[in-house]
Amino acid sequence: MDHLSYKTISANKATADKQWIVVDAQGQRLGRLASKVAKLLRGKHKPNFTPHADCGDNVIVLNASHIELTGNKAADRVYVRHTGYPGGQRFTTTGEMMAKSPARLIETSIRGMLPKNRLGRELFRNLYVYDGTAHKHEGQQPRSINLNEFN
Repeated sequence: MDHLSYKTISANKATADKQWIVVDAQGQRLGRLASKVAKLLRGKHKPNFTPHADCGDNVIVLNASHIELTGNKAADRVYVRHTGYPGGQRFTTTGEMMAKSPARLIETSIRGMLPKNRLGRELFRNLYVYDGTAHKHEGQQPRSINLNEFN
């Protein structure tokens, strides 16, 4: 039965069509921005999406300090981390994270929406978040997309 006229094609590192995309976070809500960027990083918007391969795009997020939070999330949402020592739990609110490093807040949100395995760690390396409008990836000629028109 070698005469089948169709075959399922899986993307791999060599055949993946990786592009550079610029996303402006100005006026975007944190969760919706994170879910759309995670979809771009994963490659789920492409017709040749393969769950076990890195076929997503490289994403540059600009204006991280201009994201919006609704309700009381700035005061109520708490991020927990552990130092590794006894009694080493540390708590940080979203408002404190926004004041200290808004880029880290976006990175944390997006990382939580990626797979929790080797592939997720590899995909996270394709994300670049900046507080302002300047970035150092002009040599890659990234194209800009509007997240409001992206599903």
